[in-house]
Amino acid sequence: MSRNIASILGTGSYVPAKVLTNAELATQVDTTDEWIRSRTGIGERHIAAADEHSSDMGFKAAERALAKAGIKASDLDAVICATLSPDFPWPATACLIQRKLGADKALAFDVSAACSGLVYAAAVAEGLIAAGTSKYVLVVGTEKLSSILDWSDRNTCVLFGDGAGALVMGPSNGRGVIRSMMLGADGKQVEKLYQPGGGTVCPASVDSVSHKLHFLKMEGKEVFKFAVKIMGEASASAVAQAGWKPEEVSLFVPHQANIRIIEAAAKHMGLPMDKVFVNLDRYGNTSAASVGLALDEAVAEGRVKAGDKLVLVAFGAGLTWAATAIEW
Repeated sequence: MSRNIASILGTGSYVPAKVLTNAELATQVDTTDEWIRSRTGIGERHIAAADEHSSDMGFKAAERALAKAGIKASDLDAVICATLSPDFPWPATACLIQRKLGADKALAFDVSAACSGLVYAAAVAEGLIAAGTSKYVLVVGTEKLSSILDWSDRNTCVLFGDGAGALVMGPSNGRGVIRSMMLGADGKQVEKLYQPGGGTVCPASVDSVSHKLHFLKMEGKEVFKFAVKIMGEASASAVAQAGWKPEEVSLFVPHQANIRIIEAAAKHMGLPMDKVFVNLDRYGNTSAASVGLALDEAVAEGRVKAGDKLVLVAFGAGLTWAATAIEW
């Protein structure tokens, strides 16, 4: 039975207006601009307004992706949202984005794979399109991480920012063709990066709030070691599955978590940094939004041309990882 070939037809992104610089953070916690930049490569990040939520940002990124794809919201068959900072624990943030768009005939659900989420969601979309179940699928990665950060913890609050990225996927029109998908997870490492409070293990209570259990918790050194190893391995696997050689890769679009992790992954691939797209310095780690936001900026800046071979890769809580090879 033949499978339809899926492509990325359009990209979109959105970041909030408010910019929080390292210098401003240094007035709130014990840190400095030099400390943050030297360890992470981050210079500033965008922070959503109090009345601006994950679905709002995802909606705006989605509108832009639909416009670039030339697809109407009413033509969408599915909306898949990747987020670890949903508007509500349930229903799915995808349902809220569907409502805002007026994509009335689309099914809608969320994917929970943290920073790997957008690539995970794109893999699901590829499967729906390949099987003929859906023709046009909207994939959104959106995060309001500022709402789940402990702003007194300098080891985590300096790393993250808010924003959204989106892809419109559909049957191949000869560009943006998905050539391979590589997904993985290691549930043995769940507690390395997670939010302890808010679920059935630790529901909201006076005690859980007082102990800050509803904020992101991370074992930074362990996550760093994991990321350095898995980003390169996952990327190499996606390239091999696509039948490419590493030197054929035109642009490497990694999850924007830490410049040293990005450099290590590029080195593993044998790629010079001029083949790597980096916007970490301006946005920080936007989790599920990261790869979509970076890809959209790369396209807008003319870094992606017809026939280029791209690799997108991410790692995240779970611990999870995901990579995809795309022929533009």
